[in-house]
Amino acid sequence: MAGRKETPRQKMISMMYLVLTTLLALNVSKEVLEAFVVVNEGVIRTNLSFSKKINDSYSNFEKSYQINQTKVLPYWIKAQTVQKISREMITYIGNMRDELIAVTERISIDSARVSSLMHLTRKDDNSVTTNFLIGSLEDGSNGKARELKNKIIEYREQLLNLIDPELRKELTLGLITDGDYYNADGQKQSWEIYHFFDTILAADVTILNKLITEVYIAEFDVINHLLNAIGAEDFQYDKIAAKVLPMSNYVFLGEQYNAEIIVAAYDTTQSPEVLLMPGVDSLKESLMDQAHLINSNGGQVKFSLPANREGIHRYAGLVRVRNAAGTPNDYHFSNNYTVVSPTLTVSATKMNVFYIGVDNTVSISVSGIPKENLRVSISCGSLHQDPVNQVWIAQVPSGYPETTVSVSGIIDGKIRRMGSERFRIKQIPDPVARIANKREGYIDKEIIIATGSIIPEMPSDFEFYYNFRIKSFQLSLQRGFKSYQFTAESGQLTQEMVSQIERTNRGQQIVFDQIIAIGPDNDERYLSPIILTIN
Repeated sequence: MAGRKETPRQKMISMMYLVLTTLLALNVSKEVLEAFVVVNEGVIRTNLSFSKKINDSYSNFEKSYQINQTKVLPYWIKAQTVQKISREMITYIGNMRDELIAVTERISIDSARVSSLMHLTRKDDNSVTTNFLIGSLEDGSNGKARELKNKIIEYREQLLNLIDPELRKELTLGLITDGDYYNADGQKQSWEIYHFFDTILAADVTILNKLITEVYIAEFDVINHLLNAIGAEDFQYDKIAAKVLPMSNYVFLGEQYNAEIIVAAYDTTQSPEVLLMPGVDSLKESLMDQAHLINSNGGQVKFSLPANREGIHRYAGLVRVRNAAGTPNDYHFSNNYTVVSPTLTVSATKMNVFYIGVDNTVSISVSGIPKENLRVSISCGSLHQDPVNQVWIAQVPSGYPETTVSVSGIIDGKIRRMGSERFRIKQIPDPVARIANKREGYIDKEIIIATGSIIPEMPSDFEFYYNFRIKSFQLSLQRGFKSYQFTAESGQLTQEMVSQIERTNRGQQIVFDQIIAIGPDNDERYLSPIILTIN
């Protein structure tokens, strides 16, 4: 923060940060925590605003590149590098923030990512946060804060290396980590200790989001510096080409296809004439009378085409520009776009049923949208993606008849609802108890003894396999007018049961009942008895 010129916005953010850091020396009251929430929300809004401005800068950069690729290429390559390392830096800080929330709140990382600071229950915790960020050493060198500091230094150096050394002094990148930091007693501190030692979770989240703001500011400054360095006034046009910039070549049914045509004109005071005709691959001379004349403004032409029918739609046209002598030159263009219905596929790998207490695998996809752009939620239970095979795993609780999986997709930067699918919630069916693969009928007593245990098997018409184990069972038999019962505390025959079976005679009936099995949901199940007659 020290020793550099700051913009008014940076000064405001820095002042808020200093005030809130000072408050940490006081008792953390409810009002202070609420103040952190308010400031944090303001920082998040600032980040969203910067993100939009940066996207506009990249859009302007791309337009300049399309007009004159030879001139702009070196700057365009640097701009893409800035975008890549900035996204990586923002993702890194965001992941650290979410991990800190997860560790402190004792929740999953997925829950932490969607939790707002306002609803966290341990906002005033400073023990877990200090251990996480500072670690066990006094200078914080083995905590996450040191790792963060090194990442910031590396990112800042990468940005500066993209700028001409003579022009670096024109930039105010921020992200300073080598300033002079002192505690309340005037003792010098490291960057890590100054920012993160003994700070509460609410402050840490705000500080990390503020660092994201500084990354956005640095990225914005570097991108605009590169864009200004191109020197648009120095362009020497030796060729004119018509460029079509569609917002997207993939359009959903009922929407509109939007695109922009950019041209380089000989005279900036005139606007080109643009003729456009849908349904053709090229605009031939014989079709020009049927083409639509589109109004232009300052050399730029924007137009819309309907998306009321599925399929591939072609269009063609020409841009007519007059040179200094007034002679018209025509530059042809053509393109196409695809119109599809928003098709959603949500299917359980076996059937539209989720079973309680187990992992239910689900395949989720939407045509035309990458998996990383899907946002998936479930009305009750939990849903996460397997990092290995990319299928989704659903877990559902008892007490609900059904649950709904909803899917949205990010299209052109906007979240669009794709659809949903309902699944019934059912308990895993009881297994069938067998011994020597029998439930009833005649059997040799030697086979029973050789088998030695009761095996729980899933019903033959059930397509999943789940592991049940026998907790206990009872052997019942009768000799004369007297009945005998023997109990086992597992699925194995006891030695006494084996002795009793050895003494049975042909035609004598034995019953295995009171069979209790435990499934993957940890519920006890009472299974139907096994009734056998000795051969």
